[in-house]
Amino acid sequence: MKETFSEVAVESRPAPTPPAPAALAAKVRTLGPSMTRSMQRVAEAVAGDPAGCAALTVTGLAERTRTSEATVVRTSRLLGYPGYRDLRLALAALAAQQAAGGAPAVTADIAVDDSLSDVVAKLAQEEQQCLADTAAGLDVTQLEAAVSALVSARRIDVYGIGASSLVGQDLVQKLLRIGLIAHAHADPHLAVTNAVQMRAGDVALAITHSGRTTDVIEPLRVAFDHGATTIAITGRPDSEIASYADHILTTSTARESELRPAAMSSRTSQLLVVDCLFIGVAQRTYDTAAPALSASYEALAHRHSPRSHR
Repeated sequence: MKETFSEVAVESRPAPTPPAPAALAAKVRTLGPSMTRSMQRVAEAVAGDPAGCAALTVTGLAERTRTSEATVVRTSRLLGYPGYRDLRLALAALAAQQAAGGAPAVTADIAVDDSLSDVVAKLAQEEQQCLADTAAGLDVTQLEAAVSALVSARRIDVYGIGASSLVGQDLVQKLLRIGLIAHAHADPHLAVTNAVQMRAGDVALAITHSGRTTDVIEPLRVAFDHGATTIAITGRPDSEIASYADHILTTSTARESELRPAAMSSRTSQLLVVDCLFIGVAQRTYDTAAPALSASYEALAHRHSPRSHR
């Protein structure tokens, strides 16, 4: 049985890889709401003017943002960098990318009087940026570890509520088609009931953008306590869900607005991570996965063919 407190999980988890420079703006958007106001000023400054901030010492950035050197360092670490020096190098790289024409386009919020053609264009741009941000910020070391756990799992349970539940069902459907034993639980009571039965060698995967959804955290905690390997897909890697996750896969999200709730963009990035997990598992189990997929296609083929008329 595992220790139940979060520090044990954090200590045993591989050190996260600092995010790529292109992922910096996405990290600021994702983590900004959970920061203190002084840390938000630092984060907004480095995301808004990477070239200018890259030229500043830690003291200079503290003065520019009317904060302290300690706040600058804490913000750097929250954004995924070991210290300010590493953040400064990332800022310089990001500034070089932008100077070469790699700056991401900024999409305006969807307005209530926008034409449908404008809605299509804006949504497409936001979705593309969200996917790019998630890909840039995804820790491949954590992804590899999660894939390895799924490949060797005796049983896989997936927890999610609302839009995240739909993403969980998508993953389970894919895993079932390549012969893995997987279950999606949208009912929180049933999820906890099943989590009690999990043991070492099983995998529990929780999907929650906020990282604070009690109905998702509770079954993951129970599975963690019973020795299962636990994975969290979340937009808030510093949230409560991380306390019970052996492996964390971070997603990005577009700006939330009245007509575009966070669930819309978080679903897009979650589906990307789910697809990465599935492909990784299918690659490693190809000898069994390919025949299983072929068999499922053949079993359903007649349902997708026009019926013959007699």
